[in-house]
Amino acid sequence: MKAKAFSPGHVTGFFEICMDDDLLSAGSRGAGMCVSLGATSEVVLVPATKQSIKVTINGKSSKAEVTKRAIRHLIGEKGYRVEVITELELPISQGFGMSAAGSLSAAMAAAILLGKERQEAYEAAHKAEIESGCGLGDVAAIHRGGITLRRRPGLPPAGEVIRIKGEPEVVLGIVGRRLLTKEILKDEHKRREINDKGGYLVDSVVKEPTLEKLMTNSRIFALETGLATKKIQRAIDTASMHGQASMSMLGSSVFAIGDTQKLKEALSRMAEVIVCKVDTIGPRIVWAVPDSSLVKRK
Repeated sequence: MKAKAFSPGHVTGFFEICMDDDLLSAGSRGAGMCVSLGATSEVVLVPATKQSIKVTINGKSSKAEVTKRAIRHLIGEKGYRVEVITELELPISQGFGMSAAGSLSAAMAAAILLGKERQEAYEAAHKAEIESGCGLGDVAAIHRGGITLRRRPGLPPAGEVIRIKGEPEVVLGIVGRRLLTKEILKDEHKRREINDKGGYLVDSVVKEPTLEKLMTNSRIFALETGLATKKIQRAIDTASMHGQASMSMLGSSVFAIGDTQKLKEALSRMAEVIVCKVDTIGPRIVWAVPDSSLVKRK
C-alpha cells in the first residue's frame, strides 16, 4: 500500500505557550500564515510481524522524531513496516513549520491507507508535535489554512483557529543558523517573556483581526521578547522600508509582505531569500494506491 500527501509550511509571528494534560487542548495561542512551500511525503505501509518505521528526509535517513511519533499514534501496536520518504521545500529549524508539515503529510498518507479519517491524521501529528517539543501550534494552524489566528489553544475542535483575510506573496529571509525550538522552549526565562508579551498581543488581534495588525504585533513580539538577534533586527528594519516584516518563530529568519521585488533586492544583501504565497487549500492527498488501483484526489 502506498500514498503521497502534501502539507503547507507555516510561519508564526507571535504566540503564547498554553500547556494542558489533554494534548489535543495543549499548544499555543498565536498568529501566523500557512505558506505554499511545505512537505511532500510518500508512505509505504506493509503488514508485518514486527513494527518498524523508517524515515528519509531529502534523500537522507533521519531520526524524524515527530514523524515517527505521528505514525505510531496512527498504527498503535499493530505490526506494520512503514517507510516514509519526505521532501522538504524549506529548511528545518528556521521557523517555517517543517517538522509539522513533514509529520502531517506523512500522517495523512498513512491514514488514508489505514482507512482512517483525516482528523485522525491531524490529531496524530498535533500530539506528536506537542510531545516532542518541536512545535506548539503549527498543526492547528495548518488545519485551518491561510492566515490564521489561534484564538484558543489546541487542535480544533478543542482549539479554535480563525482565518484572517489576505493572500499576499510572502518573502522569507534566512539570516543565520538554525534555532532549535525545543531548546528555546526549555528556557524558563524565555517562556515567561514569551507569555508576558504573547497573551496581550493575541487578544489585541482578536479585537482587530487584520493582516496589518498581525504583522505589527509580530514585530513588537520579536523585539520585546528579545528573541530577535541584532542580525535579525537589521533584516526586519531593512525589509520594513518596503512593507512589513518580523521574525519567523522560532528561527534565524524573517518573513515580510509588501513590494515583493524590492523586498527580495533588499534582503538578498544579508539573507538567503525565498518567495512563496499564502496557502489557503491546506494539506491534501496527492495520490494513493490502497490496493491495486490508483486513486487520485485533489
